[in-house]
This record gives sequence, C-alpha cells and structure tokens, in this order.
Amino acid sequence: MNDIPLAEIVPFIDWTFFFMAWRVSGKYEGIETVHDCLSCTTSWLRQFPEADRPKAEEALKLFKNAREMLRRFKEEKLLTVNAGFGIFPGYAKDDDIFIRDNGATVVIPTLRQQHPSTDGFCYSLADFLASENDYVGAFATTIRGVEEFAETFEKNDNMYDAILVKTLSDRLAEAAAEWLHAEVRHKYWGYAPDEDLSVKDMLKTTYQGIRPAVGYPSLPDQSIIFSLDPLLKFHDIGIKLTENGAMFPNASVCGLYFAHPRSKYFMIGKIDENQLTDYAQRRGMKPDEIRKWLASNL
Repeated sequence: MNDIPLAEIVPFIDWTFFFMAWRVSGKYEGIETVHDCLSCTTSWLRQFPEADRPKAEEALKLFKNAREMLRRFKEEKLLTVNAGFGIFPGYAKDDDIFIRDNGATVVIPTLRQQHPSTDGFCYSLADFLASENDYVGAFATTIRGVEEFAETFEKNDNMYDAILVKTLSDRLAEAAAEWLHAEVRHKYWGYAPDEDLSVKDMLKTTYQGIRPAVGYPSLPDQSIIFSLDPLLKFHDIGIKLTENGAMFPNASVCGLYFAHPRSKYFMIGKIDENQLTDYAQRRGMKPDEIRKWLASNL
C-alpha cells in the first residue's frame, strides 16, 4: 500500500501524544471542533479552570499550527504515506513464535514478565498464539519526505516548524498504523468484520486484538526488526534499516498483529540473568550481545 491518501489517515491521529511530544500536558477534549472565531475559542477555554487556561491556549495555538501544516502536507503533496502487512500461518512453542512464509520459518523469541500483571499472570506474546494451526500478522507504516521538508525550515533557522513537521509526521505514522489495523481486522484478516467502533474508541484500544510494535514494552528487543524484514520487505515501502535496527524515515512503525480475543498489552519490565541467558540462546546470540538490545530491561 503506497501513497495512501492523507485524508484517510488524519482522522486517526491521537492528539494526546502529539501534545505530549511538545510537553504540553493535559487533556484537551473537543479541541478539533474549535473554529477560528473568538466566541468559539472563548467558549472552549471556559471549560478549563482559570489556572489551566494559559496551557489550554498554548495547546490550541499548537493544534492550529499543526492543522495548517497538515493542510500544506495535503495540498502540496509534501509527504507520502506507505504501509505493508502480511498475515501468516504461525504457532507458538513455549515462549517462541514461529511464522511460516513461502516455505521458510521465521522464529521470534519473546520475553515473559517476571512480575505478574494486575490479573496475576506473567505474560509473553507467545501466549496469544495456539500451539498449531494459528495465524499471526506483521505490519509496517512509514511517512516519506519528512526529513527533506523539515530541512527546508532548518536551513532558515526555523526550528519550530522543523520540529512541528517531525512530531506531526511521527503521529501520522502511528495514525497510519491505527488505520491499517482497522482495515486488517475488518477486511484483510477479517476476524472482526462487524466491528463498529468510532476512531475515539479505537484509540482506547477497545477492539479485539493487539499490534505490539518493535521496541515497545511487550516487544522490547529492537533487533527483532531484522527478523521481520524478510516478511515485510521494508524496501518495498521505502524503509531502510540501520545497523542498530532503527528505521529510516524516522517516522515509521512496525510490529506484530495478534487476533486472540484475550490478547492484551503489557510491559515486560525487568528481567533477571537467567532469562537473559535463555533469551540470548533462543535468539542465537551471546548474552553480552543481547544486553545492548535489552539494556532498559536489565
């Protein structure tokens, strides 16, 4: 899926995380409904305690600047939204996920929580696959043209707009992932064809299934991205991988799909030396080599 229309993706932006990237804390419900007229702005600001209104005004100004930048993205065709995904036969054995593709098998070792979640269970992503005859998905989204456009502002020492382009593009990559996941659930995998959720509900992850991204709390080993490359063929959608497993363009996301009705997001948290050694063996790496990929979990 290359050159996905921005109009399809923009409604899926989670503005909460956009504001967090700018360190503008708070919740700004209904900000997208505020027009430029003074009465509309004043009415919206009145819902906040007086002490919080300066921060809300800052958020509103930032939002309007972002909306104007989105208009430029669309009208001047400055960015390209690309995505790729696959649904593969798969199964789990212990804490390893096995994905079959064209006669080859890709093994994704996973980590298990050392401390129970609130329901008292220590989760691994492998728990959400059957021991045989199941399916697992993989996906990637990317926003191309970000760096080049941001550079036009940087050359003029306009760092505000350069950062705006980058942070907005990061949210577009995540929004594309949200949009794509909905398409997969409804049509391509089709395990939830009758799902009827608003975007607001989707952003609360009230749907069936999960899409843990590489490098995120339940899939913290960034080197897993190299195992996903043969499945997703990153170059086909314009993603390049660095030797450290980073994606370029930076506004890119990739991960796995699970459809199990009881699948949930969780944090691996800290692991002990025994699990590190076991994981390194399953990854086919030396413990010292795997340490750099799991530094935040040690």
